[in-house]
Amino acid sequence: MDWAEIKHAADLLQGARSVVALTGAGISTPSGIPDFRGPKGAWQQVDPAEVASLQQFLRNPRAFYDWFRPLLDRVLSAAPNAAHYALAALEQQKVLNAIITQNFDGLHQRAGSREVYELHGHLRTATCPECERQIPTHVLLPKIRRGEAPRCSCGHPLKPDVVLFDEMLPRGLYWLARRAVEHADVIIVAGTSLEVFPVSELPAIGLRHGAKLIIINTGPTHMDGCAEAVIRADVALVLPQLVEQATGVPLLERTR
Repeated sequence: MDWAEIKHAADLLQGARSVVALTGAGISTPSGIPDFRGPKGAWQQVDPAEVASLQQFLRNPRAFYDWFRPLLDRVLSAAPNAAHYALAALEQQKVLNAIITQNFDGLHQRAGSREVYELHGHLRTATCPECERQIPTHVLLPKIRRGEAPRCSCGHPLKPDVVLFDEMLPRGLYWLARRAVEHADVIIVAGTSLEVFPVSELPAIGLRHGAKLIIINTGPTHMDGCAEAVIRADVALVLPQLVEQATGVPLLERTR
């Protein structure tokens, strides 16, 4: 790891009044959840437009569930890792104001984070696109695991409350996320290649309002040249070190 760059990033956090984190799939891969676009990602074997778009879901929900079922079980069995706990600790120290995440696994909340904007949805509930009836996902798990595509009492397929291709982001949450980066002094971009619009535009919005960027990712992003600190390493290794240097308190002491 680049210790000088971690120290520089920690100095940025120490001098900030408002810090926001933007996280992607890379923060959850150490927990055993595959990413989507990487060499072993979920899109390597299927065309996402064929199984994970809203229009295709409405036409053929069984194809979606056949693809989604193995991923669902991996997400539900995953546990938060050191990166999730580090961000939760940073929030507990009142350094971090909010987490904006592209993940729907709920691991930030399970690690103890409270202000989390899940821009790509979550797995806690499923909703009928026709009558908008909402049902807790755990009620549907036996049917999903039997290979069924669960349906609402009105007869239409129930869709997990994750954002699919050709589907709008939750408008209220995106507004909160945009407001958070507009008021941030520092934005930590962690575990995302910033390839998915409109979330990918949030760091640039923050920059236009005076924020400084810390980018932690194993691969390059299009915003690297604009960042104050770029750390090419696993976020589960970097974030605990960054948080400890920024606050001066060992992570384990803060998370007991």
